[in-house]
Amino acid sequence: MSAWRGRSVFVTGGTGLLGSGLVERLLELGADVTCLVRDWVPASRLLTEGGIAKVNVVRGELEDGPLLLRALNEYEVDSVFHVGAQTIVGTASRSALSTFESNIKGTWLLLDACRELGSRIERIIVASSDKAYGEHETLPYTEDAALQGRYPYDVSKSCADLISIAYHRSYGLPVAITRCGNLYGPGDLNFNRLVPGTIRSALVDENPIVRSDGSFVRDYFYVKDAVDAYVRLAERLPGAEFDGEAFNFGTETPMSVLDLVTLILRLMGKESLEPVVLGQASNEIPAQYLDCAKARRLLGWEPAYTLEDGLRETIDWYSRALDDDAAAHTGGSSG
Repeated sequence: MSAWRGRSVFVTGGTGLLGSGLVERLLELGADVTCLVRDWVPASRLLTEGGIAKVNVVRGELEDGPLLLRALNEYEVDSVFHVGAQTIVGTASRSALSTFESNIKGTWLLLDACRELGSRIERIIVASSDKAYGEHETLPYTEDAALQGRYPYDVSKSCADLISIAYHRSYGLPVAITRCGNLYGPGDLNFNRLVPGTIRSALVDENPIVRSDGSFVRDYFYVKDAVDAYVRLAERLPGAEFDGEAFNFGTETPMSVLDLVTLILRLMGKESLEPVVLGQASNEIPAQYLDCAKARRLLGWEPAYTLEDGLRETIDWYSRALDDDAAAHTGGSSG
């Protein structure tokens, strides 16, 4: 029998890329799920694939402390996955304040609501990011590397990460922190991100846009592997080796932006398309990738998908989803 059957689980950001996949998995495992939802996003997988009808929905923002406390208390939550955040680097650069409000204030308000409920809350997973480390000369990042974000988005994740550690050290909250590479996969509706943007361009035979100069190096991490990592870590809480600890999750196969675009085009049979390199990206770190030895050692975890396998599934999903969307808007069918 699943360890999640009958558990009351609270998920922030349930309509997002990671949140939708996480909710789907928790429902499969038999959990009773409550989602905090700020904006109603009709194209979210949580809605289009029917998950929304199977969860409790609390409408509101992370910045609303009394709402968070009410939701946790009234739904008798025992497990929390805090994956809600403003996740776009460009948005953070244009509006640092709103990013700090959601990513930093939202984290301390949620953790403080958990603190008020005491032992009722048995486990809390907080989503940080590899961005929390900031720029380092020595790579890959290990979990003991300093958290030294300098740009708005990176700072918001450094702060949320440190706040989570403070609530564990000061109040004994059973918190663990995930620091993942760049997530991609089915259901990512932010087409200014590299993977969905490239796929969408290729599907309509347009040259994909690269905002940076193409040399940035990242660890691209499939969302299904991320969901597995989150659930597996949560199942180890509370636990002496896990409470108050951070864990890196990624593929440990860093790749440049241009190399990733080239790979996507090859998998789609669109090698004739040429990336349009704008060289306009700002407030981004040139190279980021992770060492995941701690997760392998303590959790027995490793990714199940290679980059190519994850991209193939992702390409297939967008091919179907965007084709269905086009058919809906034209009133016809693709055949």
